[in-house]
Amino acid sequence: MVTQSMTGFARGSVTTGALTVTVECRSVNNRYLDLQCRMPDTLRSMEGSLREQAGTFFARGKLEILVRFSDGASGIPATLNIERLSALKAALLEVAGEFPDAAAPDQLAILLLPGVLTEPETDLEALQSATTEAARQCFEGLREQRAQEGEKLAALIQQRSDAIRGHLATLRKQLPDLQRAHRQRLLDRLQSLEIEAEPMRLEEEIVYALQRADVDEEMDRLDAHLDAIESALQSSSPVGRRLDFLMQELNREANTLGSKSTGLSTTNVSVEFKVLIEQMREQIQNIE
Repeated sequence: MVTQSMTGFARGSVTTGALTVTVECRSVNNRYLDLQCRMPDTLRSMEGSLREQAGTFFARGKLEILVRFSDGASGIPATLNIERLSALKAALLEVAGEFPDAAAPDQLAILLLPGVLTEPETDLEALQSATTEAARQCFEGLREQRAQEGEKLAALIQQRSDAIRGHLATLRKQLPDLQRAHRQRLLDRLQSLEIEAEPMRLEEEIVYALQRADVDEEMDRLDAHLDAIESALQSSSPVGRRLDFLMQELNREANTLGSKSTGLSTTNVSVEFKVLIEQMREQIQNIE
């Protein structure tokens, strides 16, 4: 089965030289594909590409993506910009000549001036490439985890679908007896009223009442919906919305079956259907 859940967690990490990028993603159920990205400002320009990349793996779900990176080169001591320092020295000498009584700046103040200290820069191209690869690893891991969870959900749904089929098979075997019992109840009720009726007219009314209570069409549609559910569970496309629609159709037929009930057994089957359908619906809410 290829049914995917919408919950899971995965991590991807890539190390290139002194650079290490880690991408983590947590996924929960959602009607649409909703991405929330947290990343350093250095990588903010990649948010759009990460969204596109996630869209190739997933169709639904709320994804919380966290990107972190560390650059070992950042441990290299900053170097003095001698040219900048010389220019500042010359400027300070001119200021001292014009304002001899002014206090000279201390060494720390000079070091904090823009351009005096030069720190090694992170290779942006390598950082973006590593982030893309780490995201790919993360998304592949998440997709695999969601598929494993989806397989469990599909098995639970299949069990309940099989249970409904079993109840349907039992009900079909009971239908002839149920119809005969319903017919006899109609005759007994008429006799209790002590009303003489024309045999032909009476038979027509009984047939009409039995037709109104007939549930063959409802059972056939239930079978068709169950076939559609099993087919959807085998599909390679996202099927969560389709399964949710089929639950509505199943519930509609179960309600009709209950409203046409002519015996306690049919009523009980209708109630059991609703319980099983609700259990399936709960599982389907988490399917992509």
